[in-house]
Amino acid sequence: MKKSTKTLLQGLFLLLLIVGTVWVIRDANQPKPFRTTEGKIFGTYYHITYQSRDHLEIGILKTMNDVDRSLSTFNKESTISLINLNRSKATDPMFCEVFSKAMEVARNTRGAFDITVAPLVNAWGFGFKNKENITDNLIDSIMHFVGYGKIRLLTDKKIEKDDPRLMLDCSGIAKGYGCDRVAQFLESKGVENYMVEIGGEICAHGQNSKAQPWTVGISSPKEDSLTTVVPLQSVLALTNQSLATSGNYRNFYYEGGKKYAHTIDPHSGHPVQHSLLSATVIAPTCAEADAYATAFMVMGIDSAKSLLARSPQLKAYFICTDSTDEYVVWHSDGLNILQ
Repeated sequence: MKKSTKTLLQGLFLLLLIVGTVWVIRDANQPKPFRTTEGKIFGTYYHITYQSRDHLEIGILKTMNDVDRSLSTFNKESTISLINLNRSKATDPMFCEVFSKAMEVARNTRGAFDITVAPLVNAWGFGFKNKENITDNLIDSIMHFVGYGKIRLLTDKKIEKDDPRLMLDCSGIAKGYGCDRVAQFLESKGVENYMVEIGGEICAHGQNSKAQPWTVGISSPKEDSLTTVVPLQSVLALTNQSLATSGNYRNFYYEGGKKYAHTIDPHSGHPVQHSLLSATVIAPTCAEADAYATAFMVMGIDSAKSLLARSPQLKAYFICTDSTDEYVVWHSDGLNILQ
C-alpha cells in the first residue's frame, strides 16, 4: 500500500512537472504584451509604453523620483535647490552627470545654453509678466551673477560659485535626462521596444506594437480658435533616437507687430527677437536633444544651422517666420518624415 502511494505521488509529480514545462514553453512563445503607464512628474506629465512580461511601473517611478530629488527646483530639498540656497555644496551622481553635459553644450553653443540663467528668468517672470518692471540697470545688476563660466564642479564633486547669488535651472535638460534614465532602467530589465515621453521630450527604441517605428507629431503653429485639437505640421518616425522640442508658439508675445517665443538670451539678459518659433532636435540621447533645442531657440536659425553642419550626431526640424510673417519649415537631411 505504501509502495503504491509512493508510486502514485511520483507519477503525479512527474505529470505536474510536464504540464508546468509545457505551460512555460507555451508562455515563452507568446508575444510580450505592450504596457502603458502615465502620471505627473517634474511639474509635467509622462506617458511611457514598453513591451515586457513584467509590470515595471514601480521601478520607472522610482527612477523619475531619483531624478526629481537631484534636479528639480520645485523640490526644496533637492540637490539643486540646496545648492541654489547655498545650504550645501555637495552634489550627487545624477547632478554631476547633468552638470557636465550642460557645461559641454554651453561651450559648444558659446553660452546660448546656460543653466545659470535662472535669475534672469525669475526677474522677467513667467510669460514675461514682469516686463514693465524691467530696466537696463536691473538686467545689468543680474548679469554680474549669470554665466556658465562663473560656476564649476571641483574634483571633490562639490560646487564652487563665483557669487553666492548665482542660481541653477536645469529645466532645459532635466526632462530629457529623465527620459534617458527611464530608458536605461527599461533596458536593464531586458526591454527592447519602448517609448518614453516626459513633457514632450522622447526616447524611442525598437518598434511599436504594430512592429513599426514609433511616430511623433510636431504641432503646427497655425492657430484655430474653433477647435481644441492641435493640428500637426509633420509626423516623424523614430527608432533608437531621442527627440526634444523647445519654443512653444502658443506661448509668445508681440512686439512691433511681430510674434516672438518666450526665450531669454543669456548673453543680453533680454528676450530673443528672431524668426525661429520652434526647434525640434533629434539626438542620440534625450538630454542632448533637450539642451540643444533650448540653445537653438536662443541662437536663431542661421547660427543653429552652422552648428548642425559641424555636429553630425544632431538633426533638427525648425519652424520659423519669413519676411512676410508666413510660417516656413526647415529640416536636416535624413529625417524620416511621414507627412
